[in-house]
Amino acid sequence: MLRAAAGLGVDPEAFWRLSLKEWRMLMEAPETNPPMRRSEFERMAETWPDD
Repeated sequence: MLRAAAGLGVDPEAFWRLSLKEWRMLMEAPETNPPMRRSEFERMAETWPDD
């Protein structure tokens, strides 16, 4: 478990302070979001233009 945490950039001192809940959150697979649709991109570009 310590090796997995080190792979995520968690130093040993921080590892030993993790709660079980925090550890489980670190080990969860990240949520995957579907690709942005063209209409969503265009709406975002209109809302926040690159001036």
